Amino acid sequence: MTSCDRRGCLFPPPVGRERVTCLPRRLRRRQGVRVVLFEILLLSGSGGRKAALETGNWKQDTLFCVNIELINTGSELMLGHVLNTHQQWICRQLADHGYRVTRQVTVADAGADIQQAVREALARADLVITTGGLGPTSDDLTRDLIADLLGKELREDAAVLANLENFFSLRNRPMPEKTRVQALVPEGAIVLHNPHGTAPGLAIEVQSNSSRQEDKTSWLIMLPGPPRELRPMFNEQVLPLIRERLPLLNAFVSRTLKTTGLGESFVEAKIAGPLQQLTDTGLEIGYCARTGEVDLRLSARGAGAGEIMAEAEQIVRTLLGRHIFGEGDEQLETVIVRLLTDRKQTLALAESCTGGYLANRLTNVPGASVILLAGLVTYSNEAKQKFLGVRAEALAKHGAVSEPVVREMAEGARRQTGADYALAVTGIAGPGGGTSDKPVGTVFIALATDHHTFVLNPMNRYDRETFKYVTSQQALELLRRTLLDG
Repeated sequence: MTSCDRRGCLFPPPVGRERVTCLPRRLRRRQGVRVVLFEILLLSGSGGRKAALETGNWKQDTLFCVNIELINTGSELMLGHVLNTHQQWICRQLADHGYRVTRQVTVADAGADIQQAVREALARADLVITTGGLGPTSDDLTRDLIADLLGKELREDAAVLANLENFFSLRNRPMPEKTRVQALVPEGAIVLHNPHGTAPGLAIEVQSNSSRQEDKTSWLIMLPGPPRELRPMFNEQVLPLIRERLPLLNAFVSRTLKTTGLGESFVEAKIAGPLQQLTDTGLEIGYCARTGEVDLRLSARGAGAGEIMAEAEQIVRTLLGRHIFGEGDEQLETVIVRLLTDRKQTLALAESCTGGYLANRLTNVPGASVILLAGLVTYSNEAKQKFLGVRAEALAKHGAVSEPVVREMAEGARRQTGADYALAVTGIAGPGGGTSDKPVGTVFIALATDHHTFVLNPMNRYDRETFKYVTSQQALELLRRTLLDG
């Protein structure tokens, strides 16, 4: 797999549909005893971790302090009916706190498969996390199978049952009898309460005994499958538990800077040299490119990690400047809402080819109602004339996908709503509809202000869904740069 310089660049040259890949590049120097120690800790789990602490053979740059394995259960995942988002999300949350998953598997809702995967993981890992299989239906097998595997009885937990009854009572619905099974808890387990659903999470400390190694202690955490239940439970209950019971042996600091307008290789070319001295002393750099953005992840661990991170971030911000639009998981639309709110200014939208995608992104941000006055999806020429005041002559002479028309769309939206700014987009998403003069992927974006109307004309040759996202990203970035200049 190779990296493409165009990925992450907002205004790439005309190209065909591109793959989105994430290629972390860590600048490491791991030799001799460090590699040996790394392999011992990775393979031996808590036993090797304990030995390293007792003997003092712990090196600051060892990556895997805690051996973590993730098991996702669900036949729907194996059939491709549901996208497995847990792997990416959980790994990201752990990595941001200095923990890294060493192995991840997905298995169907079959008893033998689930038990085998858990048994093998517990033999290796300090921490095993499972997702799914805790609900009330016949294919929710994880809780029962793991209790059987560990030789633990299931007992009804009164507090969990009360929460279940309260969940249905608040919704004025009778509690199905089958739901009661979710109150069964393996003896000795810690209950992770679920305010967003019915299935609680479970955490169990597991003692294993093997003739080939000393007694080993692992943690097994079982999480519900729905993301809206799993994610708050993980952040609010699981992470604190992990940090308490499996603390890192070294201080860890991490920062993700979100960039736009530059490709992955260009970002690396700008910062790699100036950061070389810091990477020699322990700084790690990771790049994750996606359409329209490149995430830059800086991390350091051990003594002096905070100072290394502060110096690295200052260098990167100086070199990349306005290409950095946010931090962590911040999205461009969040930045736009914040900037306009701080300025007490408003925005209107006039969308054609994006079909309301811009409005959708902005209204996903809490507080967007303060800054967004209106979003007009004027897909037809008649709608452009009726709601935005686009002249029939402009449409007849230049066509709907043109600079004169997108100007009139933006200026009409601003005039009709009284907004401080108005964004307009028009283009040819494809796969049909293109001509030799205006091929598929042609886009015009306009931003109307009280002084001027700016127009961009990128070429976005992607599939329809990616086309809409990239176009919306370019429009929002045009607005962000204008706000920073204002």
